[in-house]
Amino acid sequence: MDPPGSACSVDALVQPCATAARQAARSDMIRPSRAPEGAPRTRIGGRMEAQLPLKSLLPEVVAIARRAGRRILEIYNSADFDVEKKDDDSPLTAADLASHRTIIEGLAELTPQFPVLSEESNQDDIRARRDWETLWVVDPLDGTKEFIKRNGEFTVNIALVHGHRPVLGVVHVPALGSGVDYFGADGLGAFKSEGDEHRSIQVTKPAQQPVRVVGSRSHRGELLDRYLQELGEHEIIAMGSSLKFCIVAEGGADVYPRLGPTSEWDTAAAQAVVEAAGGQVVDTSGKPLSYNARDEILNPHFLVYGDSDRDWTGYLPG
Repeated sequence: MDPPGSACSVDALVQPCATAARQAARSDMIRPSRAPEGAPRTRIGGRMEAQLPLKSLLPEVVAIARRAGRRILEIYNSADFDVEKKDDDSPLTAADLASHRTIIEGLAELTPQFPVLSEESNQDDIRARRDWETLWVVDPLDGTKEFIKRNGEFTVNIALVHGHRPVLGVVHVPALGSGVDYFGADGLGAFKSEGDEHRSIQVTKPAQQPVRVVGSRSHRGELLDRYLQELGEHEIIAMGSSLKFCIVAEGGADVYPRLGPTSEWDTAAAQAVVEAAGGQVVDTSGKPLSYNARDEILNPHFLVYGDSDRDWTGYLPG
């Protein structure tokens, strides 16, 4: 029998969910995402692969994220843990580093040909990444502040980025119940696994009224307040970490306006899940959020939404 979090058990979930998604798509209930024209291609070992092996990679990456989650929980459930400060004054715990090491080791074994960019990477990796066409983008513990508060709203984020796009993403939530997984990839759809419940997920279209806005527990500001004023009647759903994306992906919220600083490792995995669920992640000009395309690692401000028939950028403050 496969242990919890094994690649085999997750693979058994991906296949039936993908089949169900295709069947539902034929009845116009759900449309799983498809790779765009000119699907991802990468050169491996001197030959051109027509398609990245996303279907086989996905369950393996879920298993790696779950292993990292178990390392995090060992520290989370301990009596106490130390909190340090990084150069940018953000918090760092032993859990961040334990998860980082677990993921780096797992991905190196799974795909030694693809480099890894992690929040805990050194500055040399951040500078060198611009030469990487295909890479893993990782946040070993997204929501360290939520971890310190012990509210459970922190995640493990692993994304495969190719050609400036996140084409596969896994968001693991180790402290919710017995562990929750959101995952998806181009052409496969998006899924949620929670205990014995496994299902495909999709964004809500059209948006509900009043609009359900998911926002950060730890970050707010004048720009968001002005956006909400322009938006009109709405309900706020407070959530930490990349779970905000996932709430949109599973149809629990309509929009997530992020009008403050984030880094690429904060968003890549969850963006892949949202897009696989039929949603959009765009900058303030309406263009899809891209990766490994700028010298700096910071993202521009962005919006996450499900209903693409509504102009969500129209509420942005001038």
